[in-house]
Amino acid sequence: MLARSPLVGPLVALLVAVVVFAVITDTFLRPTNLSLILQQSVVIGILAVAQTIVILTAGIDLSIGAVAVLGTIVLAKVGGEHGPLVAIVAAAAVLAVVGLVNGALVAWVHLPPFIVTLGVFTAMYAATQLYAGSQVYPVAKGPLTWLGTKLSFGGLTITTGVLAMLLLYLLAWYVLSHTAAGRHLYAVGGAPEAARLTGIRSGRVLVITYLVAGVVAVVAAWAALGRIPNADPNAYQNANLETITAVVIGGTSLFGGRGSVLGTLVGTLIVAVLRNGLTQAGVDNLYQNIATGALVIAAVALDQVSRRRVQT
Repeated sequence: MLARSPLVGPLVALLVAVVVFAVITDTFLRPTNLSLILQQSVVIGILAVAQTIVILTAGIDLSIGAVAVLGTIVLAKVGGEHGPLVAIVAAAAVLAVVGLVNGALVAWVHLPPFIVTLGVFTAMYAATQLYAGSQVYPVAKGPLTWLGTKLSFGGLTITTGVLAMLLLYLLAWYVLSHTAAGRHLYAVGGAPEAARLTGIRSGRVLVITYLVAGVVAVVAAWAALGRIPNADPNAYQNANLETITAVVIGGTSLFGGRGSVLGTLVGTLIVAVLRNGLTQAGVDNLYQNIATGALVIAAVALDQVSRRRVQT
């Protein structure tokens, strides 16, 4: 059933998590808390879109969190000196180059994505600390914090960042489901030899995929400044784990070629609900990390079982 309807499992898991936390806490279902969950899911949710398209190619991006943090520093520093428009263009250019390097090393040098992005993660973390001088840069209210603008719908308050995240998911779903580019991406991840024999230029698909992931990280960096108007080089240290968790428990296979961004959206909400619910229940942050790690291991194990059943 999970193989035929991959969204069913994540939706049931999300429903169970909501019911459990609604029972064990008095504050979980309050409109203010539900609004907070949506706002807390924005940055990881946007980065999870980038992680999804990379994993669909049978790759993985362990640098995506560090790349986004570098983006926040570029936005804050360049924005303070040259204005927000120049800052956004500069951040997009820098992060696109990082994505291009990732893609080129994976596609043309044929290095394993795990090794490439782990190395880039280490380099980006150090480069961000050097560029920031290990300082936090406050960002004045304006265009760079626009994605934190609050909008009220009845008793529910969301931000423009939430809307941007949902629009990004809609765009990614359309491209992956209704365009040749999306079909090529699935083919490269699911059946690379067949993709090659049908004339699909796998190397170009991989390079573009990692480049797009870098550009998506700019949107996440912008949203991060909207949520907290400080560019901190030590922020989002768990972003890689949380994006991979969101993707995998959303039904996308780590082996590539199978999954959807809609599942990733549900997976993102599961991660946000788990974090928020455990916080509401008074669970220490370290135990929350243990729970998140256990969740991703369980999701990968389930993916393995589902994959074997499909093959048999």
